[in-house]
Amino acid sequence: MNIIVVGLSHKTASVEIRERVAFSPNQIEKPLRELVALDGIIEGVIVSTCNRVEIYATTRDIAGGIARIKRFMADYHRIAYEVLEGHLYSHHSEAAIRHVFRVASSLDSMVVGEPQILGQIKTSYGYAAEFKTSGIILNRFLHKAFSVAKRVRTETKIASSAVSVAFAAVELAKKILGDLSDKTVMLVGAGEMCELAAKHFMNCGAKGVMVTNRTFERAERLAEEFAGEAVRFDELFQHLHRADIVLSSTGAPHIIIGPKDAAEVVKRRKFRPMFFIDIAVPRDIDPKVDDVDGAFLFTVDDLQEIVQANLAQRGLEAEKAEEIISQEIGQFHKWLSQLEVTPTIVAMRTRFDEIRRAEIERTLANWKDLPPDVEKRLEALTMGVINKLLHTPTTVLKKAGQGGRVDLYVDALRQLFELEAATEENEELELVE
Repeated sequence: MNIIVVGLSHKTASVEIRERVAFSPNQIEKPLRELVALDGIIEGVIVSTCNRVEIYATTRDIAGGIARIKRFMADYHRIAYEVLEGHLYSHHSEAAIRHVFRVASSLDSMVVGEPQILGQIKTSYGYAAEFKTSGIILNRFLHKAFSVAKRVRTETKIASSAVSVAFAAVELAKKILGDLSDKTVMLVGAGEMCELAAKHFMNCGAKGVMVTNRTFERAERLAEEFAGEAVRFDELFQHLHRADIVLSSTGAPHIIIGPKDAAEVVKRRKFRPMFFIDIAVPRDIDPKVDDVDGAFLFTVDDLQEIVQANLAQRGLEAEKAEEIISQEIGQFHKWLSQLEVTPTIVAMRTRFDEIRRAEIERTLANWKDLPPDVEKRLEALTMGVINKLLHTPTTVLKKAGQGGRVDLYVDALRQLFELEAATEENEELELVE
């Protein structure tokens, strides 16, 4: 069995592309079920955040599985395959394990060390577990990824000065607006990213916080936490002019603030500068807002300069983290290899025994007046031959399971002796146990 990863991230695709392939958490059941219904895809998890969309899956057909998932992503989001394919990357086997361990440990994040990605992967895994699209391999794999991420945070200082995208947004606001002590912040959304932003803004001395959300009770809870003010979502534009900084991060599938809205708000502010930060994918704020006099719009892609500075500071700690990941890859790969070995050995012996029994029955059916002990002697003789024939391949397969290219042997044996059905039955038994 092989683990494969197909996806795109802030490194390979702009926010315009990422928002087109984002999967809504409220509608994740349908794509998950369609994913594992693809030919050759056995298990699947979909991770969709503002900076990446990735699919983790298991398959026996690496090339075919990767190709089918790429086509699935294009077809599901109604994007021309030729347009999307250039932004996609894929990994398999050990490279896939390394990639997911690095992502979970925040080594592949826009801001290295930010803690949000681990929670986002856990949430994505939760959906897959709920809808039963993950199985024995991805369950073990992702739990291992979570423990690796925890070890990285415990044994390195990668997160000691870690900043999230939200904090990078605050740094950008400070750089442009200077002192924040007389600035009011409006948070559009009451999720984790907005909560983090509120903490950072208040720690940096912001005058106050207003919070709006479609669910007013959530806005009230977040506003209360920071001694701020909750605003009903349908009254947003009645209060927006009071904000110097607007940070938006909702799950809305459409634009919330357009250029006309921004122009009216800036006019009410007598053209005092207004800073918009849109960290939502899909976007909450129309890009044309940046064309409005007095309005300054920044998206997650605009935070890259701050991110690069942070990356440089964490270089040494990242190297330590990479060493930890390399150690953990070996342990998990050994487990995965051994998981393949036992069912294959059992299936191989079962197939040989089936052939042996069939030949004995055919021989005995045409052999009249046999002495009573002949059948027992035939059993012993044929069992001895089978054991000697299978001794070497069994030994080699077990050794390969300790760290060699066991997948090559397993695939060859399955094809040569048509072991697929028997192997799958053994895997199902192991899953039940």
